[in-house]
Amino acid sequence: MIQVPVYNQSGKEIEKLSIDPEKLGGKINNALLKQAVVYYQAAQRQGTHQTLARGEVEGSTRKIYKQKGTGNARQGSIRQPVRVGGGHAKQKRPVDHRLDMNVKSRRLARDNALLAKLQAGEVKVVSGVELKQPKTKLMAEVVKALGIDRSCVLALPEHDANMYRAARNIHRMTVTTVGQLNAWDILKNRKVLITKDGLNKLVG
Repeated sequence: MIQVPVYNQSGKEIEKLSIDPEKLGGKINNALLKQAVVYYQAAQRQGTHQTLARGEVEGSTRKIYKQKGTGNARQGSIRQPVRVGGGHAKQKRPVDHRLDMNVKSRRLARDNALLAKLQAGEVKVVSGVELKQPKTKLMAEVVKALGIDRSCVLALPEHDANMYRAARNIHRMTVTTVGQLNAWDILKNRKVLITKDGLNKLVG
């Protein structure tokens, strides 16, 4: 069992949770985590690049000058690839870079990533956070009290407008919900800040 301390918003430890590693996959599958990272990174590629073929470049198809007798190299259309402004010989076309990864594998990768953070002591569990106003200053005080000074992903049990508005402008802070939390969000950030209710949703 992994013992995880639970803090209040003032940074004081109030209790400990016992997490069974088996509920998060039992052991870390590095190959699966690698596959998940590539999957999420590939989904972020736009793939909208495109260049013109010689048939798509605007211009005449008339032969530039006669074949023989000029002393110059043979030339045909002004749109050919070897001329400035001509079409590309190997033009680029839009590409969909997205990869396939089934839901079961994505969830297991998320659990494995969270398990790795728990074993490394990079998870902060907080209980009873209440913000009177959606102010970044108030949330920044909570983050400072918890000793978080690196990149962090904040996972909420469900969408909370006040928490989202208060945390979204904090430097190197990613705000999401437990339902949308994925392996890439966990691995790309040094710390994981999650509410007690959110953690119970994942390992309950």
